Amino acid sequence: MKDYINQGNIDTRSGFGAGLLEAGQKNGNVVALCADLVGSLKMASFIKEFPERFFQCGIAEANMVGVAAGMALSGKIPFIGSFANFVTARVFDQVRQSIAYSECNVKIAASHAGVTLGEDGATHQTLEDIGMMRMLPGMVVLSPCDYNQTKAATLAAAEYEGPVYLRFGRPSMPNFTPVDDKFEIGKAIKMEEGSDVTILATGHLVWQSVLAAQALESEGVSIELINIATIKPLDEDSILESVAKTHCCVVAEEHEMYGGLGEMIAGLLARRDPVPMEQVAVNDRFGQSGTPVQLLEAYGLDAPHIVEAVRKVIHRK
Repeated sequence: MKDYINQGNIDTRSGFGAGLLEAGQKNGNVVALCADLVGSLKMASFIKEFPERFFQCGIAEANMVGVAAGMALSGKIPFIGSFANFVTARVFDQVRQSIAYSECNVKIAASHAGVTLGEDGATHQTLEDIGMMRMLPGMVVLSPCDYNQTKAATLAAAEYEGPVYLRFGRPSMPNFTPVDDKFEIGKAIKMEEGSDVTILATGHLVWQSVLAAQALESEGVSIELINIATIKPLDEDSILESVAKTHCCVVAEEHEMYGGLGEMIAGLLARRDPVPMEQVAVNDRFGQSGTPVQLLEAYGLDAPHIVEAVRKVIHRK
């Protein structure tokens, strides 16, 4: 198994902030809007360099979506930033009508996704956002795993013509992907080659899957680990190629079991290649307050639970 070097724990939202600044430096049409959460979205560097290209919309997310859509129709590339819960559930109608239906080139920067935002609790955590966003026709859904990949995904989103939902988080997590990797929308990333089981992971659970794979390797289990950084469009060919070899898979995501990546892959397998599959996801629950580590364990999303799911699916196979 590869030796993954942790380049230091840092939050994925800081990767967005760095990517936004660089995207702004590359393209004068990139603008940023925020719903009174500049610090949480790490937009300060962009604002300092491009104050005339930043628009503070206040705690008025629905209005922010409409303003961004208008800017996009005028040739700008707007990034709208808020907590994932507030730019999906709170404004789903506006996102559906003004961005997705209108095919506007708006990038939805969604921080504090999942339960790992921690102590803010259930009202600020979202475990339903992937389901809502992936159902919208034409909406690209990105879920990078660390700082480096979030920065690269932000740059890719800026270059992509069309609506994008970019999901990232608050907690400091290991930064372990190569610093210079270019993000290719719609392409899964094979991190480990194996033959016994496929682990398909996204977001923060990619690192938990690395830890699980390391533990299983010591037991002689050969893991094929694939990072699903693009949830939509899903890289179906890479997934099918992998499960054709391993004949079983585990899907790991920091999201509700219903409506997320796991159900997408289950549908794909049902249509094309039915194999045993297990899900590591939140089982029909809201979030709660706690540290990221506590919550990953409490909701069955950490490395030991991924190991357990792998053992179970291999037994079924």
